[in-house]
Amino acid sequence: MLKKWTNLAATIGVLLVAGCANNQETDSAVSTELEQVQENGVLTVATSGTLFPSSYHDEETNELTGYETEVLRKIAERLGVEIVFDEMGYDGILTSVLNGTADVAAGVDITEERQEKFQFSDPTKYTVGGIVVRETDDSGIETLEDVAGKKTGGAATSIWSDMARELGAEIIPYDNATNDVFFRDIASGRIDIVMHDYFLSATAVEKFSDLGVKMSDVQYNHTTSAMIFSKEDKTLADEINNILEELRNEGVLSELSKEFYNGQDISEPMAGFEELPVVEVE
Repeated sequence: MLKKWTNLAATIGVLLVAGCANNQETDSAVSTELEQVQENGVLTVATSGTLFPSSYHDEETNELTGYETEVLRKIAERLGVEIVFDEMGYDGILTSVLNGTADVAAGVDITEERQEKFQFSDPTKYTVGGIVVRETDDSGIETLEDVAGKKTGGAATSIWSDMARELGAEIIPYDNATNDVFFRDIASGRIDIVMHDYFLSATAVEKFSDLGVKMSDVQYNHTTSAMIFSKEDKTLADEINNILEELRNEGVLSELSKEFYNGQDISEPMAGFEELPVVEVE
């Protein structure tokens, strides 16, 4: 009987040791988001690829470029990893970060609702709201209140569509369309306006100056945008914030902004825009 108990104790001991070893292997296999990116050697980015001059394809080379795109390339370089861009519509961008198929997305407007779901980096862009209208009749827009009853094109769930909806506009949803598609539809009367980031829109209007649209004088909502990450782990976001601070201090963000936004530096807050009218979105 003693021998049986001795053998049983030995067996239990072996199982406990094996279990501890397995736990140690499991613990050692767990890594942070930053470590995963470094181990894989790849930073996966969700982006539109259609939004000039933030994320778009160069007409001559077809290479993906733009302000946010090039900032991310600088970040990947300093992380010592390759960068892979996954192009998709706006709703898909947010979903891909939430479900972990993308490590990061850039150029997302900061709102309280989104802060509940995502981590945000320090801002990469400071801007205000603008309205693209028809050259022939200003699409009937003289004040912000004139947006009521107008047809506005955009991503169904973007903050800009939320503002337009709050002002009484009808939202005509577009799935990751390029700027020229919106502008042609404004000129033809399919839609009346596009409400979006003023500096992005103004740069695009200048590029497509022959399409019969212009910027309205109406501006609103001082806004900031940044990169987003899942809320599960702060390590990648913290490291990218450190790199963003370096790029800001070295003047790299300012240089890239001026390169893509016709000399405008949108990488720093702008004086006076806080006094603009605000469209409150619930």
